[in-house]
Amino acid sequence: MDHTLGNRRGAMLMVIGAAAFTLNDTCLKALSAHLPLFQTLFLRGVGNTIILGMLAFAFGHMRFSYSRHDWMLIGIRSLAEAVAAVLFVTALFHMELANATAIMQAMPIVMTVVGALWLKEKVGWRRTLATLVGFIGVLMIVHPGTDNFNIYSLFALATVATVSIRDLAARRMSANVPSIFAAWSAASAVAIVCGAGSIFEDWQPVSGTSVILLFGAMAFVMTGYIMSVMAVRVGEISFVSPFRYASLLVGITMGYLVFGDLPNGLEFAGCVVVVASGLFILLRERSLEKED
Repeated sequence: MDHTLGNRRGAMLMVIGAAAFTLNDTCLKALSAHLPLFQTLFLRGVGNTIILGMLAFAFGHMRFSYSRHDWMLIGIRSLAEAVAAVLFVTALFHMELANATAIMQAMPIVMTVVGALWLKEKVGWRRTLATLVGFIGVLMIVHPGTDNFNIYSLFALATVATVSIRDLAARRMSANVPSIFAAWSAASAVAIVCGAGSIFEDWQPVSGTSVILLFGAMAFVMTGYIMSVMAVRVGEISFVSPFRYASLLVGITMGYLVFGDLPNGLEFAGCVVVVASGLFILLRERSLEKED
């Protein structure tokens, strides 16, 4: 496939995937008015486990003959996914959708730090400066020490750290582990961990509205996963990755339309700073790859 055409298709798929993930978050936040946290994640986790399991069987990827090293990484990735789900949805239940989405856009910034500290990757002064500016943007969104500070912003920040661990484990896996199997393992871990957590909650009746929102969450998160995987397979990762920032625009729009929330001036400026820093880091990495 022509690189230009592939990149265009990849960009479109990444935008769809990013939007789908944010629509999943919208459904989950709406569910906070109907169901408790662990019950919500358990029910969604069971649905995702069943669907991903069927897909893995259909494509012949439901196999278990992996090395001990790969199994360790699968376990770390799956546990990190479960912890990240609990942390992020806890934040989502208690803060504005746009702000929670914006904090998650700090992933390229955090991964730059992870790459420098743990993977010993060379990070020049430009990316170092962009990383520092990005963290300032995060502080503008979280604004600690003010009356507007929401303790649940720290849960969102902890999610970014946990997702970094998840992605680092995925990065170290061998090519023998299919992506869909890794996703199935993670969905299973979410269902198990949140099922255990739901024992200590008072389960609520699942109304018709809750069923619609749960199926919406499952459909959107599956769409997000499939689209994002397809995006990096038809287009260059360095080109399509920046288009994941479409999720922030969707988050601001859905936050206003569904929940009547909008970021204040400082938070909106922080969103812009985080996205600009992340884009610079991604584009700088692409430039360095071309030089190599």
